[in-house]
Amino acid sequence: MRFDLDTYREIADSLVRNKSRSLLTGFGVFWGIFMLLFLLGGGQGLKQLISANFEGFATNTAIVFADRTTKPWKGMKEGRRWYMTYTDVERIRRMVPELDIVTPIVSEWGQEAVFGTNTIDCNIKGVYADYSKIEEPRLKYGRYLNEADVLQERKVCIIGKRIYTSLFPEGGDPCGTMIKVGPVYYQVIGVDFSSGNISINGSADESVTVALPVVQKVYHEGNVIELLCVTGRSGVKMSTMEDRMRQIMAREHNFDPTDKDAMFYMNTEQIFSIMDNLFTGLNFLVLLVGLGTILAGVIGVSNIMMVTVKERTTEIGIRRAIGATPRNILSQIIMESISLTLVAGSFGIVFAVGLLSLLETIVNSRPDAAPVDFQVSFWTAIIAALLLTVLGVVAGLAPASRAMAIKPVDAMRDE
Repeated sequence: MRFDLDTYREIADSLVRNKSRSLLTGFGVFWGIFMLLFLLGGGQGLKQLISANFEGFATNTAIVFADRTTKPWKGMKEGRRWYMTYTDVERIRRMVPELDIVTPIVSEWGQEAVFGTNTIDCNIKGVYADYSKIEEPRLKYGRYLNEADVLQERKVCIIGKRIYTSLFPEGGDPCGTMIKVGPVYYQVIGVDFSSGNISINGSADESVTVALPVVQKVYHEGNVIELLCVTGRSGVKMSTMEDRMRQIMAREHNFDPTDKDAMFYMNTEQIFSIMDNLFTGLNFLVLLVGLGTILAGVIGVSNIMMVTVKERTTEIGIRRAIGATPRNILSQIIMESISLTLVAGSFGIVFAVGLLSLLETIVNSRPDAAPVDFQVSFWTAIIAALLLTVLGVVAGLAPASRAMAIKPVDAMRDE
């Protein structure tokens, strides 16, 4: 059988058509690797955004406050109100040595802060110096309360960001100035710019923090405390402390230890655990979706390569007839498959990184925003490229096996 110029032209046209279909099929690989990397980077950025709400807040904290009883106990009816006292603070410190910090809070709501002609509504938060280990401040100016402030009952305060911008609209360091909060003048010693959305007894933005004994005397709080904040020592799970603390409080204040509503116990460790589990599940889902999309694209590449081999039967037969070895045919088909997946995947990696960079720029352009990283790591991109190479080899195995099985006589018969 004679192979003229027209025959070779038909083979070339077939190659062009198959390459075009292969590039269209490679879009599946492009989309799969793009989805995988974009979702991984986006999930990481989303986790950082949510974690920013917990910024400065201790992860092993429990918050306790007294509520009404819901069960009768030793002749007393349900619905009885009880109150925690400073004695309970020392009792918990002594009887639960696994705890690191045990600190109370007393608050006064509906107050007004005044400086010159500027005023703003606020709440007063009375704490000890060790409260900074529960809700860590982010000080723009000055310092936090220390033990001397508490022991000497100094009338000093730390103001939140919103209070600072309202009372001092011109900016600058306000430390040393006197502001009036309620009936008392306080000297400003610090400005707290905490950005977390998790706070105890009011947002840090709208709080004036003073020494607890000062609040106790100015507002005649007596021996009662509103909240008790505790943190565990290293390795201690706060969930294991609940029953012991409930037993101690119930014995002292005469309520049923099984009455869960009588003493509210909020364990922030559980909140952080739920968040970690949520993002672990999200990362697994991202990997499942991304890898599934990539595999679908690779299967498409394999199928189109099978079509390519079938349409190039004559060309492959001619190459076999003029001396091409099965290894030459195998390497050609495998290299075409690898090249297709790598090129399509590389475009997907570049596009994902570029889109993540744009998203990162937009999110970090917010005023006073904590920096958020939406990018995937360098090694993640390298692993993705290696995965594409392996999948390219896998996608080309079946078409290459079929190509090696083609005999020159069969190719001429098909022609």
